[in-house]
Amino acid sequence: MKKHTKIVMTFYGYGEQDFIPCLMCGTKACDVHHIDRRGMGGSSSKDYIENLATLCRKCHNLAENNKDFNKKVKESNLKKYEKRLKRKLKS
Repeated sequence: MKKHTKIVMTFYGYGEQDFIPCLMCGTKACDVHHIDRRGMGGSSSKDYIENLATLCRKCHNLAENNKDFNKKVKESNLKKYEKRLKRKLKS
C-alpha cells in the first residue's frame, strides 16, 4: 500500500475491504488525490492528511484538470478533516 493511501486509511479508520466514498460524488473512491500536486519527482512532503482526498476516477480526472473543481475538493476535504479531528479529540 502506498504511503499516502495508508495515511488516509489510518486517519479515517478505513479497512481494506470498506466502502470508501468519493469525497465529491459519493460513489466508490478508487484514487487518493494530492490536492496540492507532488510534482514530477513524487515528493512525499505532500503526503499529509489535509492534502489527501479520496476520489472516484471521474472526480480525480476533474480535479487534476480543472482548478475550480480542485478548489472545491480542497474545501470539502478540509471540512471532512475538521469533522473527523473533532470526533477524535472527543474520544
